[in-house]
Amino acid sequence: MKILMVSIPTLHFFRWVNQLEDSGHEVYWFDITGMSNSIEKISWVSQKVNWKMRWNYPGRTFLKKKYPGTYQVLKKINEYKTESVFEKYFDCVKPDVVHSFSIQIGSLPILNVMKKHRDVKWIYSSWGSDIFNKKGKENFDSNLRELFLRVNYMFADNKRDFEIAKDYGFKGTSLGIFPGGGGYDLALIEQFSIPLKDRNVILIKGYEGNLGRCNVVLNAIKDLKKELESFKIVVFGAPQKVFEFVKNSELNAWENLKIYGAITHKEVLSLMGSAKIYIGNSISDGMPNTLLEAICSGAFPIQSNPGKVTEEIIKDCFNGRLISNPDNVEQIKELILETLQQNTEQGVNYNLDILSAKLEIKYVSNEIKHIYNQLK
Repeated sequence: MKILMVSIPTLHFFRWVNQLEDSGHEVYWFDITGMSNSIEKISWVSQKVNWKMRWNYPGRTFLKKKYPGTYQVLKKINEYKTESVFEKYFDCVKPDVVHSFSIQIGSLPILNVMKKHRDVKWIYSSWGSDIFNKKGKENFDSNLRELFLRVNYMFADNKRDFEIAKDYGFKGTSLGIFPGGGGYDLALIEQFSIPLKDRNVILIKGYEGNLGRCNVVLNAIKDLKKELESFKIVVFGAPQKVFEFVKNSELNAWENLKIYGAITHKEVLSLMGSAKIYIGNSISDGMPNTLLEAICSGAFPIQSNPGKVTEEIIKDCFNGRLISNPDNVEQIKELILETLQQNTEQGVNYNLDILSAKLEIKYVSNEIKHIYNQLK
């Protein structure tokens, strides 16, 4: 079977598509950005990349920054239309199945082409806040209704998104709930994990911006200096806003607080494997991938619960804690204090023994292959 994947170039996508290596299917990838070069991580996949620009002329980046108006005019002339390029590639591949990832980036740009080819099966994978968060998305409702009239199948990482899709008219087949980036390599994760009794790290995801609320967590720990003095507190993936918040607060004097910007995935796993507690906080999300990594790593999670997705996997006070209001400093402070006093061993062992088994890469990969095979 010929499967044409449509996605931006991300680690989650590469992990997903690599589950199909040696599956017997012919797999193609249309890089919807048109800006990446061939990706070695998925070298076995036929790739349509680096197609966006007619000419990558000298000074393009400078022009974009200094003269944005002129750049936009030239952009219209210089860039190929996504729909047109995709249609030509579609006609060349002649796929049996098209699988697109995310609504805004990977699905809406190809909708008109897919409407012309209703005999070709179309799978849509929901990512993160894809169909939960409407903010800043033009014609959101009408776009989703139109798209779900055409989509045949759907993957999601949570139950909530299937219900939203049905509200927008999806009458196709739900293919199941799986992590957006496929399964997790538990053997690799174990290499970075130390015994639970030896852990003294409180790990905080540095997600801060339109959706992330890391600074609310940092605001919550400011008054807990005494309670946290025996721990190493680490923030990872922090943007400039987090660094500035710490610099301008009493946290700047904490010797046991370390802030990291962008780090590698292996560095994340190393931190997870040393963490006693993991904290992730945002106002909108699907099933957070870092939450699942924390679960597989043996870190006790304190996680926000937008759209009631996190509660699908976390039972509050047992195998994690749920933040009901991501903007409530006092609530998060109380959750941290309660967790410090709680015996978390039973919940962590449940995560490691029961939940992790369903997230393991070979298990998920076999399930995914079976599902694709049923589409023949």
